[in-house]
Amino acid sequence: MAQTAHTNPFRFGALALDESFADRESEIAELANDIRNGQDVVVFAPRRYGKSSLVWSAARGLASERVMVAQVDLITTPTKERLAAALATTIYEQIASPLERAREKTLAPFRGLQIQPTITIDPADGSFAFSFGVGRKAADIDATLERLLELPAELGGAGDRHTALVMDEFQEIVDIDPDLPKLLRSVFQRQPEVAHVYLGSKRHIMERIFSDANEPFWRSAKQMELGTIDAEPFAAFIADRFRGTGRTVDEGTVGELLALTDGHPYATQEFAYFLWEQTPGGRKASSEHLRRALAAVLRSEHAHFGLLWESAATVQKLVLQALAREPGRPFTAEYRTRHNLPPATSVQKALRALEQREVVVGADGAYRIVEPFLAEWVEANVGAGSHH
Repeated sequence: MAQTAHTNPFRFGALALDESFADRESEIAELANDIRNGQDVVVFAPRRYGKSSLVWSAARGLASERVMVAQVDLITTPTKERLAAALATTIYEQIASPLERAREKTLAPFRGLQIQPTITIDPADGSFAFSFGVGRKAADIDATLERLLELPAELGGAGDRHTALVMDEFQEIVDIDPDLPKLLRSVFQRQPEVAHVYLGSKRHIMERIFSDANEPFWRSAKQMELGTIDAEPFAAFIADRFRGTGRTVDEGTVGELLALTDGHPYATQEFAYFLWEQTPGGRKASSEHLRRALAAVLRSEHAHFGLLWESAATVQKLVLQALAREPGRPFTAEYRTRHNLPPATSVQKALRALEQREVVVGADGAYRIVEPFLAEWVEANVGAGSHH
């Protein structure tokens, strides 16, 4: 009998939406409640921990309650003009449009801006995009930004309709302009009915913004931390996905997979994706399939890791090789001797740089590589016997 062709049930890279989003039920419910209550929240988590997917899931659930969520990603807005354009576009699409059917009424709030945006219409889907020319006076662009930031509260009718503004990779705000946090905070503190959600991956910068008494955002938002996902719900999720697509996987193999990814959301989805690909239809995934899946993951990540490796300084490379072999305490004399590492001051400088790049993480002197699969890649490609 002909086998039914199934598509791979695991997703990595894009947002994990709907049923491909594993666990996080309690976090989704908590964030949805906070948005409903107009509570400002800061969500800390390393890159690829599913922050954006979490917000998307919460926002989707709130849409049925007529709560409107506008989202802007600061990675894509390196200048104040770009930030103004992204804000105008998302506020128009996510808040103004659902409220007003008539296009003229929808655009009315944007006509009162200090700098008039250029509005273009995409002929393919009729969507609008806003842009602001460069070379304007700083005071004018600041006034324009301030006005845009006031719109979610006004359009929501000062509490008639709940609105939220989500700012992804919020730590970039200080790079756009060091004075921007002050401007944002001055507007946001007058909007108790709007929930402001700040997502950030660079912990040291996010902590400074929200936990330093000299910063405008000091203690202004509830803090929420996304950790890895517990093994139990993730194991059930993986087994369920396999079963639903005509394959099976035993507990031992899932256990091996999760031991390697440590419950990292992106890495686990990626590894499970390749394990599913290596397992023939109607068969059970074995340790051999897992071994081949890991090799496929490392091939897929090779270009990314190669660049990361090439851009690392010599001492950073030595430290990474040591941590790939043995997570531990690189400052101690015994560890440095075992792994032929230079003096503690050099090791400390290397670790600080690697931490800022979010490649390693340390607490109380103990360090480990957090970039998923990097330790395995280092061992496979630049291990002791390699000439890279």
